[in-house]
Amino acid sequence: MGLLSSLLGVIGFGIGLPIGLFIGFYLFVYSESEDVEDMESQPLCELDPGALEDLMPEIPLWVKSPDYDRVDWLNKFISCMWPFMEKAICNSIKSTAEPIFAEYVGQFKIEAIEFKNLSLGNLPPTVHGLKVAETNERELVMEPAIRWAGNPNIIVAVTISSVKVTIQLVDLQVFAMPRVTLKPLVPTIPCFANIVVSLLEKPHIDFGVKVLGGDVMSIPGLYRYVQERIKKEVASLYLWPKSLEIPMLDASTVAVKKPVGILHVRVIRATKLLKMDLLGLSDPYVKLNLSGEKHPSKKTTVKKKTLNPEWNEEFKLSVKDPQSQMLHINVYDWDKVGSHDRLGSQVFPLKTLVANEVKEVTLDLLKDTSISDANKKQRGQLVLELTYALFREDNDSFSGSLNGYSRKDRVMDRAMSNTSTTGAPGLLLVNVQGAQDVEGSRHNNPYVLIIFRGETKKSKMLRKTRNPMWNEEFQFLLEEPPLQDKIHVEVMSKRTSFSFYSKESLGHVDINLADVVHNGRINQQYHLIDSRNGVIHIELRWKTI
Repeated sequence: MGLLSSLLGVIGFGIGLPIGLFIGFYLFVYSESEDVEDMESQPLCELDPGALEDLMPEIPLWVKSPDYDRVDWLNKFISCMWPFMEKAICNSIKSTAEPIFAEYVGQFKIEAIEFKNLSLGNLPPTVHGLKVAETNERELVMEPAIRWAGNPNIIVAVTISSVKVTIQLVDLQVFAMPRVTLKPLVPTIPCFANIVVSLLEKPHIDFGVKVLGGDVMSIPGLYRYVQERIKKEVASLYLWPKSLEIPMLDASTVAVKKPVGILHVRVIRATKLLKMDLLGLSDPYVKLNLSGEKHPSKKTTVKKKTLNPEWNEEFKLSVKDPQSQMLHINVYDWDKVGSHDRLGSQVFPLKTLVANEVKEVTLDLLKDTSISDANKKQRGQLVLELTYALFREDNDSFSGSLNGYSRKDRVMDRAMSNTSTTGAPGLLLVNVQGAQDVEGSRHNNPYVLIIFRGETKKSKMLRKTRNPMWNEEFQFLLEEPPLQDKIHVEVMSKRTSFSFYSKESLGHVDINLADVVHNGRINQQYHLIDSRNGVIHIELRWKTI
């Protein structure tokens, strides 16, 4: 009987357990507790500002300001490069600081100052936004928002009267908004010559200082004093418009020489020239040019049938490097048919001239200035009057669209620029940098024509492009400032093969030169007339002696 009851108990347990689990699962799934209520949801727009500030993290700069771009890629780059950048920056800090330390050795009983440890830690700075500004200058302007909460360990050991004192810098935090300018842009790797850094606002710098292991920043009043002092010193050095310039390329490799003066040449006379005609006479004229220049040579008039011509003609040539440039003089015999025979040549170094002093020279004409021969045949003499006049110093005033960046003229600069309108001779420089969206109906091989006072200059032609970059400079030597003049700039296109429509105008612009004379320089873009979207970038300079 006991065995039967045990067997029935096992069978009942085996049947009742599955049935109980099934009923419990059914009640768990389909039953609803009266104590549970639905959660109420509320849109973010209905929350008060305090609740929003608690829910949301700090809004990044690229969200608050549409001018700033998100640069996660740059932060990733800095993070990967930081172990190497940290060592390079530390080496730079050490090389810069050690000469400064050496100046204090021997003063205030200081026997030695040295770095005991120099590390910027393993936490790199982050860029919370980057703004890139376009200008009309040959430069790239960037404004990053940098934040760095680092873990540096910088220990400086100072030995005073044989007692070594350690100063440790810890928990450094820097918030700064610098302006980084890469200029000028040049066709040499890394394609910019200098890095110019300036601060747009006073930076926030927070750190701790331990002296002999004790935190001196905990002293009442010292923390605020040190913070304000550092901000003031950094601002006095690098707050805009002050800047720190870091050269990247040797100046000699990227320097673009600009005219520094005008050489006045008066061709007076020549004597005892060679006889080239059948009648024992010649038809001489003189050609002048400076070494290193691609401008056309200056030419005198032709004097017919004489070996002792008198010219008394004046010419002006722009000078870029008076220490190395040479004046090349060639005398030719004019012929109606065939090439003109050269009667003689000579060179004159400009470095022998004294600025603003008139010098009369008599030159012996040679067959070839590059050949040294003691028995040179006499080819006559040429008398010149030379005067080298320096340009006035350039001022910083300029006009042009710089997207909000401007440089204010000083009173002295304006006064000096106004003196250039008094009638002094000068040099007008026209630099045609490039154009955008120039489109012809038949072809797009653009070049530029510069027309001023009846003189026409032409740039090189670029094939099959709507955004040409010429970067060519043209010069006009003038006797007086062009206050009432306009300069005509026209973009043309020329078909490279034969066609009835070989040339086509892509747009033009007429520029008043009064502003150039008053300001000294204008650098901006002009919308082309008779062009749908064409724009041309021109830099104009006026230099006076």
